[in-house]
Amino acid sequence: MSKARASGARGRLALTAAVLAFSIVPACRRPETPPQATELEGAETKIMDPHSFSRPSEAVVEHLELDLTVDFAARILSGTATLEIDVAPGATELVLDTRGLDISSVELVRPGPVTRADYKLGEETSFLGRPLVIGINDGTEQVRVAYRTRPDAAALQWLSPEQTASGKPFLLSQSQAILARTWVPCQDSPGVRMTYSATIRVPPELLAVMSAENPTMRSAGGVYEFEMPQAIPSYLLAIAAGDLEFRAIDDRAGVYAEPSLVDAAAWEFADVPAMISAAERLYGPYEWGRYDLLVLPPSFPFGGMENPRLTFATPTIIAGDRSLVALVAHELAHSWSGNLVTNATWDDFWLNEGATTYLTYRIMEELYGAEYAAMLEVLGRQDLAATFEELGPASPDSHLKLALEGRDPDDGMNDIAYEKGAALFRSLEAAVGRDRFDDFLRTYFSHFAFRSLDTETFEHYVREHLLDQELADGIGLTDWLYGAGLPADAWAPQSSEFDRVEAQIEALEDGSRPSELDVTDWTTHHWLHFLRKLPAGTTSADLTALDGVFGFNRSGNSEIQSAWFERSIAAGHEEAYPALREFLLRVGRRKFLKPLYTALAATPEGRGWAREVYAEARGGYHSVSSNTVDGILGWGAE
Repeated sequence: MSKARASGARGRLALTAAVLAFSIVPACRRPETPPQATELEGAETKIMDPHSFSRPSEAVVEHLELDLTVDFAARILSGTATLEIDVAPGATELVLDTRGLDISSVELVRPGPVTRADYKLGEETSFLGRPLVIGINDGTEQVRVAYRTRPDAAALQWLSPEQTASGKPFLLSQSQAILARTWVPCQDSPGVRMTYSATIRVPPELLAVMSAENPTMRSAGGVYEFEMPQAIPSYLLAIAAGDLEFRAIDDRAGVYAEPSLVDAAAWEFADVPAMISAAERLYGPYEWGRYDLLVLPPSFPFGGMENPRLTFATPTIIAGDRSLVALVAHELAHSWSGNLVTNATWDDFWLNEGATTYLTYRIMEELYGAEYAAMLEVLGRQDLAATFEELGPASPDSHLKLALEGRDPDDGMNDIAYEKGAALFRSLEAAVGRDRFDDFLRTYFSHFAFRSLDTETFEHYVREHLLDQELADGIGLTDWLYGAGLPADAWAPQSSEFDRVEAQIEALEDGSRPSELDVTDWTTHHWLHFLRKLPAGTTSADLTALDGVFGFNRSGNSEIQSAWFERSIAAGHEEAYPALREFLLRVGRRKFLKPLYTALAATPEGRGWAREVYAEARGGYHSVSSNTVDGILGWGAE
């Protein structure tokens, strides 16, 4: 599709397949890569997204053109969003999602002449924002919205020079799940895909990057042009700006980071080209051009975000020994499951993350061997067991297919989607054999490329192309998808390396001193299993002895430190609290913050200490993390 109107007829066919609601939405792609068919025989095609006000069956956005100025002093983005749309016959309104955007004007741009559009903002709804309803007609092809964000836009984090390694300001975004609407007026649903282009203006001493084709050098005037030729859902819109440098790893992968970190990051991610090759051997071609990474300041709330062409990554994975690169493999795997084939709504989030977690284990096995991957899977299953315990055995939130209407979709972003989803994929593999399952996945990614689908369509496709009725009944496919908990006969990972770890724990219990333990060749994964499996009765004195030998408080590995701090809180080991305080002030990754603050809040003394630390730390956290910790500590409720 050109930016003009090359895809109008195709878009109307897509809308016909989704007359009343969201559908299995095809991509708005360039004509050289035509979309797949929009329906499966017998499959459910009517998909409602409870987290979007938009009505794409009437008017759907196919291309977004941004022209924005980044104002660090005011902490706002301002400019225009020009939206190319495809309009169904008789439609009179384009509905966009917004939250906290200040709209100054709306124009109907094409066909000309440019005219002012009638528009209104609907009522504010908690966490969903307000619909922007724009009057259009059958012939409307392009709409331009002039707007500005607010300093507290939930997707954007503005870091002061004091909060960065370089001493220069930094902007980063996090649009998943429904935060794109806080910085761009859009149809903020994973079931709607669009291409985009952008002109971004930043101070000339900074470099701007996006989830698009990116520059590798600074522009003298601070003006950057971006193009994303593949259609993506809104949650993959991403922007960052800061004192960044680029290092190439090979001809299609590289890393951006602040100058003091960029060389270490490039060394840490040296295996990325091999990961790409391994993934392509397993699941087909990488469809996104380059694969680069942006290492963000430590306030970034996630380990990584799979923004296409430019994974956003936390610096907490820079361990100095390449031991945490499974996270990079995970974000890369999203290039197939998530970015290429996408969940239609956030009720189907497991389709993104379960498949991706399974692919991650397979990529790591391909590169580092079966035993290495087995350790990762055992740790993942431990995380899943903890989540089941937290939710309760019968909780509907332990289903793969969720029912999140009326709730923030972040409620569904836990280990159920990741690890229970991966366990289902393992069960499918076991049922039909690895070779056949790999063939199935390659076909699945090709068939649904640049499309969104729901759990029901996935189930239908599995039954049509992988499992007969007997096999489906044998693994309990329906219970996996729509039932609580983990089936009793679910495939269980095993690790002989962890048997070695448990032997050393037994030696401790039998009276061995920490200095006598055999920890030869232990990796991060061995240490995590060790810390998780220490007996419940481990005392503060025991932890003092362990720290004296292994230096957990001083570890430069954030995964090990976080596990150590959890054990320290449980044992009342206050010697660890100065290091814990520094960790909480420095690291904004929600994966670490949630269990640590939860453990601290379990006692009045711990809660009081946590609130004192949080009062200082909160301003450095992204809203995704601060919203979580606010709830744990009851912040602002008094």
